[in-house]
Amino acid sequence: MAAAIDLGIIGAGPAGLSAALTAAELGLEVHLFDDGPSPGGRIFKALEAAPADRRWYPGDDHARGADLLNRFRASDVRYHPETTVWSVSRERELGLAAGGRAWLLPARAVILAGGAMERPWPFPGWTLPGVMTAGAAQVLLKTDGMVADGPALFAGAGPLLYLIAAQYLAAGATIAALLDLAPAGNARAALGRLPGALRAPHYLRQGLALRRRLRRAGVPLIRRVTDLEARGGGQVETVSYRAAGRRTEVAARHLFVHMGLLPNSNLAASLDLPHDWDQGRLCWRPRLDGWGASELPWLAIAGDGYDIAGAVAAERRGELAGLWAAEGLGRIDVAERDRRAAPIHRRLNRELAVRPFLDRLFRPPLEDLAKLDDAITVCRCEMVSAGDLRGALALGCGEVNQLKALTRAGMGRCQGRQCAGTVAQLIAAETGRPVADVGGYRMRGPIKPIPLASLAALETGDD
Repeated sequence: MAAAIDLGIIGAGPAGLSAALTAAELGLEVHLFDDGPSPGGRIFKALEAAPADRRWYPGDDHARGADLLNRFRASDVRYHPETTVWSVSRERELGLAAGGRAWLLPARAVILAGGAMERPWPFPGWTLPGVMTAGAAQVLLKTDGMVADGPALFAGAGPLLYLIAAQYLAAGATIAALLDLAPAGNARAALGRLPGALRAPHYLRQGLALRRRLRRAGVPLIRRVTDLEARGGGQVETVSYRAAGRRTEVAARHLFVHMGLLPNSNLAASLDLPHDWDQGRLCWRPRLDGWGASELPWLAIAGDGYDIAGAVAAERRGELAGLWAAEGLGRIDVAERDRRAAPIHRRLNRELAVRPFLDRLFRPPLEDLAKLDDAITVCRCEMVSAGDLRGALALGCGEVNQLKALTRAGMGRCQGRQCAGTVAQLIAAETGRPVADVGGYRMRGPIKPIPLASLAALETGDD
């Protein structure tokens, strides 16, 4: 069996990079594994290859990301790009795949820093070519400088929607309109949380600046939008929506949708770690302590894979997880860990102060998922519709994993990432139970697709 490494970190975004730097500086042997070809995660994607004049990178983000990546490149961290982590076992083994090979690597400690994923949002026409998430459009922009050829519509709810639209605008794209799907009562409900948000005024200033930039560019901002629908034959041709009591239809070749972010916690779920339903964030979150440590004494989770709080908070949580690993593996004692962590906790608390306000202001209309028309596809991998799910429920199938077995919703390539939330909402609505009682899919490795030939030739030696 291969010798165990000190610390394996999964994900090279802000949290993973910060955890790796902290742990390596304290003398641990750190290996960082990431799907991508270069470090940075979503927020700093392809930053090293981006010329300084790329206007879609805000100046502060560019400078902070460049500093983090420069320090990472100068460190002793062993970096493994384009490496898929397809499993983590309770025996502390990482299942890895790269270059047509698959192998198991034991680790004394593991930090999951897989980041976030966009909340899937089925609606009529969401499977048409030309409809994609705003985050996917951002990836194309950052990696290849690609923008839509023709007017694009942005629709959804969440602060990231405004940021990506502004980045698109800065890259020279034409934005036909921004459709805000946040419910009408959100702003009023968020007012009571504004005093706490004033502890992190930079977020509020940035948000107001993004809105001003879009307004000055003449981008129409349509609020309180409902009944979004994409229409077309082989591709989206028009987008229809309801606002101010009137239905409007506009021509569009591209529709970019964003309804907030969710922790990407499939690896944590595959370890049967307990998760709690967060009614404020409308998502499942792994149960962790203040260091990001789980009930498994050798495993922690850092960054948006635990709690959506932005890149700066992810960096701070990565540093705390790095200190946790160094103390747990005997490189520092508890007193030294706590001394180093004190200023990090203070900075993290300032970053978190704005989250209750933002979460309430941009709260998506999650109840709409329970009202989907029967014809709408919910599971894109297996082409399972809302009607198929309701039919299974009518037969007496009332448990989410039973529904998965009966309909195959969640058995496809994405392992339920695109349908789990909608399936749970449908079950909750049809059975009159809260989502917290419905639960989620049971996850098992491999969490990501790898060739069967690689598994058949699985390597477990010292290579």
